[in-house]
Amino acid sequence: MTSKINGHTMTNSVSTDEILEKNGNKKKSCKDKLMRFLNRNMLVIMTVSGVLVGVGLGMMVRNMNLTRAQMTYFAFPGEMLLRMLKMIILPLVVCSLISGAASLDTRSLGKLGGIAVSYFLVTTLIASGIGVTLAFIIKPGVGAGALNTNNLGLESVNTNKETTDSFLDLYATDYKMVAVGNDTNGTILYQKVPVGTEPDGMNILGLVLFAMVFGVALRKLGEEGEELIRFFNAFNEATMVLVSWIMWYVPFGIMFLVGSKIVEMEDVVLLVTSLGKYIFASVLGHIIHGGVVLPLIYFGFTRKNPFSFLSGLITPFTTAFATCSSSATLPSMIKCVEENNGVDKRISRFILPIGATVNMDGAAIFQCVAAVFIAQLNNIELNAGQIFTILVTATASSVGAAGIPAGGIITIAIILEAIGLPTNDLSLMLAVDWIVDRTTTVVNVEGDALGAGILHHINQQEMKKQQHLGEELAEVLVEAVANAQADEETSPLVTHQTLGSAGDQSPRETAEAIESVL
Repeated sequence: MTSKINGHTMTNSVSTDEILEKNGNKKKSCKDKLMRFLNRNMLVIMTVSGVLVGVGLGMMVRNMNLTRAQMTYFAFPGEMLLRMLKMIILPLVVCSLISGAASLDTRSLGKLGGIAVSYFLVTTLIASGIGVTLAFIIKPGVGAGALNTNNLGLESVNTNKETTDSFLDLYATDYKMVAVGNDTNGTILYQKVPVGTEPDGMNILGLVLFAMVFGVALRKLGEEGEELIRFFNAFNEATMVLVSWIMWYVPFGIMFLVGSKIVEMEDVVLLVTSLGKYIFASVLGHIIHGGVVLPLIYFGFTRKNPFSFLSGLITPFTTAFATCSSSATLPSMIKCVEENNGVDKRISRFILPIGATVNMDGAAIFQCVAAVFIAQLNNIELNAGQIFTILVTATASSVGAAGIPAGGIITIAIILEAIGLPTNDLSLMLAVDWIVDRTTTVVNVEGDALGAGILHHINQQEMKKQQHLGEELAEVLVEAVANAQADEETSPLVTHQTLGSAGDQSPRETAEAIESVL
């Protein structure tokens, strides 16, 4: 670099101070970047660390031979986390769906709902297909004929459920025999009648339907419903603040949740050696569906990198892995999808609660593997009709499956009943469910999140189209006005007056006029 002093050209020398200052800035910028990274990802780092520390803690405590009471005390911080997440589900689902349904017009709601349901059904059907295919390739039940419930000292599972329960959302239904008359021999004839009982926990599917319909009804009210919509929006925001507070307890709670599960385990080696192929088939299905199929579907719709989208959801995935509950993961999923991935609040709060209830891709995979596994265990050859029944029943029954730990076991009973297989080996599934259910829940919530991302992209494209159409209409309107003025204002006096009156306007008035036009 050169400069002129008194007409002479002089070369500038870089001072030592400047060099030091630059080096200091570099160091400072690196430090700032590191601090920013830690601030942004602190919760993720703490949550993952919580899982790892929990595994180590569980291994240590396992050797101490705790009593049942001591195990309960050890598991208490983890149980607290589950209770807090369950506490927030009811207000979160109801308020988010009401405000989401009320903020969308009926046409958009119908279109988005139609796309969402199609996406959920197609992905669940693909997942069922993957499960059945892997079960026939790996053959987890072949050679395990000697294995049964008594070998492992497992309890039997109550399977008093039928296929219709899934469609009617009657998971808390019991059956009783009712006398309907006599036959010709005088023998009393009985019919099996479903009887509604009090459900153990909340009916999430019923809440979802009620909240959606109520949101649409509020929108139809017009101005009268505005105040109530504002109330639910404020309620929703307050619930999200509570969620952000709970999220900071997640790493601590997860540590004890994972640790207590390891302490409670019985003879793990026997279970894994006996059911290793079943566990492998289920987990491999989850890896294929969650790591290949779902990202490809997302890429096909959006032409964006699915893994950069998923990288912002590590906290919900870790929560799903630790809690084994789609519903318990819902609060952190909504928060991360909105804050880290920029998904529109109206989309995320409308679609994620529905997905947590309806979309169960991971469950469909392990249920299909389990059905084929039990058939192979009992040396029963499945025909094409039975395989088709497994696919359809697994897809349909996942709609009403409870988003809770071990919620899919009941659904397997429904599939087995549908194809006429014995249900007495179900306790084998329950014995290793705590392993398989972790990857199941991660795939379930991943499907929901990618669905929200796809809907957000479709919504953005629609908005761009409408904006472009609006601009074209505005151009046509301006041209029409200009042509009309040119036709009317033929007199120079009129033209002069018009220009003069426009010149008299202050810039502020002009700006306000432009704003009002916009």
